[in-house]
Amino acid sequence: MDSSSLENQNDSSVRPGSLRELAHVAIPLVLSCGSLSIMHVVDRIFLSWWSTDAVAAALPAGMIQWAIMSIAMGMATYVNTFVAQYEGAGQKQYVSESVWQGFYLALIWGAILLLGIPLSSTFFHWIGHANEIQVLEVDYFSILCLGSGPSLISTVLSCFYTGRSKTMVVMWVNLAGVIVNMILDYLLIFGAGPIPAMGIKGAAIATVLANVATMAFYAAIIFARHEAREYGLLNHYHWNQSLLMRLIRYGFPNGMLFFVDIVGFTLFVVLVGRIGKIELAATTIAFNLNSLAFVPMMGVGTAVMTLVGKRIGEGRPQLAVKTTWKAFIVSASYMAVFAVIYVGVPEILLSPYQPEVMTDEFQQVRQMTVVLLRFAALFSFFDALAVIFGSAIRGAGDTRFCMIYSLITGWTIMVIPTFLIWKYADEKIFGSWTACTAYIGVLGFGYLIRFQAGHWKKMRVIEDHFSTVEVEEHEQPIQEALS
Repeated sequence: MDSSSLENQNDSSVRPGSLRELAHVAIPLVLSCGSLSIMHVVDRIFLSWWSTDAVAAALPAGMIQWAIMSIAMGMATYVNTFVAQYEGAGQKQYVSESVWQGFYLALIWGAILLLGIPLSSTFFHWIGHANEIQVLEVDYFSILCLGSGPSLISTVLSCFYTGRSKTMVVMWVNLAGVIVNMILDYLLIFGAGPIPAMGIKGAAIATVLANVATMAFYAAIIFARHEAREYGLLNHYHWNQSLLMRLIRYGFPNGMLFFVDIVGFTLFVVLVGRIGKIELAATTIAFNLNSLAFVPMMGVGTAVMTLVGKRIGEGRPQLAVKTTWKAFIVSASYMAVFAVIYVGVPEILLSPYQPEVMTDEFQQVRQMTVVLLRFAALFSFFDALAVIFGSAIRGAGDTRFCMIYSLITGWTIMVIPTFLIWKYADEKIFGSWTACTAYIGVLGFGYLIRFQAGHWKKMRVIEDHFSTVEVEEHEQPIQEALS
């Protein structure tokens, strides 16, 4: 494909605040996130073919690695908002400088995260899962840590495009990375020719190599094209302490939001794992299947964050209101389709996970997963609320509220109740999932209320004098915003 076609998105033909503009930015991101979701599903399917222990170990180990990485990833992701607001304000130099500051942070954090490797054995022993699960968790976690740096750098480089609404590039690069991962996944898990079968270690190595490939793809595209010259990427690489500190100021709460959220779910999974192997494997598969719906919706969330940031940079928050409500209607409708599938025909989704020889153990896992998918169907709507309205206010700069609110609700509604259920209740697994569902519901409605309050309209992460249009004070009703 010609490199210019990767970004053939004619902004001038798209009316700001329209559904077309949303689709213009969101569809490539949805396809990109969808491909990543499929990659994770395929990974878990391959591991379920390998052994029940492998699929049970992959989720907690992967989530803990993500938890350790989440603060850095949240800061890397927030480069998107800086790029969007500077782009909206017409400040190309600062777009480049924002990307470079994110790159430096990614390098530093990538090196720090390697320190998790020598501590992994002690940590997973403390968690207390079955011994055979612990061994696999340590192997999977340790190898994944090696890919933290390339993953963070890839995220920062992608923000150069997502922040400017040029999302086709992100789609094609991520698709290429997914293809690399899936091919390597099969080869390294099961072996082929001179390549030995490595099981869960092979799955982790495939992920690391795919992260490196994705980083290389982004770097090659960015510096081979005219944009490197247009935005001065080769000139504005210096360390900008003021910009770096603002990135940390707003990005750190966003990273803490990631951290609080993933730690909450990680502790949830750890406690489920203490209930039993069957419960852990069923939870792994249910979460994995739900990612088919949830992860693509994150693409819509990224589009909302980008467009809200751009409108804030322009000084036109009411257009951001229209975009956000349209995104919510689309996302809620999309999640409703999956909710019907989860409840009505879960067997369709579960059939690929079936091993060649059906064991009694896996039959129990399958039966429990069917029940857990009903919980996933219930909280699908709340997921749409949380992702869309949370992304909107974060796109303006309201990261501190998101961090504090998520921390309070996550611990009081999900983590602590799950611990008490694990310790004292009879129906441990279903009680735990009830707490998880309640948390997502309260989180989603909280973000909606914050969005409707409108404080975010007067926020920005860039310097005030870069805003090109006066902030609109008039509050439009929802009906007008949707027109």
